[in-house]
Amino acid sequence: MEIFTVDNLLTLLMLTLLQAVLGFDNLLYISMESKRVDVKDRQRVRRLGIGIAIALRIVLLFVLTKAIGYFQDSFLHIDTHPIHLDLSGHALIVLLGGGFILFTAVKEIFHMLAPANISEHTEGPAQVSVAKAVTMIVLMNLVFSFDSILGAIALTDNFMIMAIAVVISGGLMMWLADRVSAFLQKNRMYEVLGLFVLLLVGVMLLSEGGHLAHLSFFGHAVETMSKGTFYFVIAVLVLVDLVQGRYQSKLLAMDPPETEASTK
Repeated sequence: MEIFTVDNLLTLLMLTLLQAVLGFDNLLYISMESKRVDVKDRQRVRRLGIGIAIALRIVLLFVLTKAIGYFQDSFLHIDTHPIHLDLSGHALIVLLGGGFILFTAVKEIFHMLAPANISEHTEGPAQVSVAKAVTMIVLMNLVFSFDSILGAIALTDNFMIMAIAVVISGGLMMWLADRVSAFLQKNRMYEVLGLFVLLLVGVMLLSEGGHLAHLSFFGHAVETMSKGTFYFVIAVLVLVDLVQGRYQSKLLAMDPPETEASTK
């Protein structure tokens, strides 16, 4: 079967765009995690983590195409009055990933607010080893890639096309990761925005995992957060951050008496 037909090339383009769009939150996590190692090791951690993740994504893609039913079938069933649950392998992976990201975001927010020298947050001694940072990037990359791989399987059954899309999107991610990290390093105020976006990602994954597990409490089912809602909230957060930054700059540029009068 010929791979590079017009239909396959269009499918490859769609898959690459899908991987790129769904990889935004992944890039944010990679940037946050790489900041926990020494400055000299950060670029190596990002590239090594993404490189290993690309290889494991292809392995995961192959496994899912051959045994997708094992990940979708329920292995734990709970049906009581307060709670209902049909837990599958897919739901478990998404729930664990969402919980960990939520925990990481909340922990980093509290760490940022701790009464310590602000430079310790990014320029102090390494908080984790290179091996641990790379491992976390690889694991979370696989969590983020699970849905994109399932989406790819829904679009085509051509393994080579899916694998090429994974490699291309991984190369783009490796190229963009350094630039996202450099931007956050030069614009420290956006770290707060990034952490809250990461928190939203955790909430979205938890809601998606709960929906996949048919989780309900007292008859009220957990519904997944739509992508539209997710991106709308991010847009509002970015807009508020930009307006607040402009207004703060305006206040700082005002004369002291005028600033004092404006605050009364």
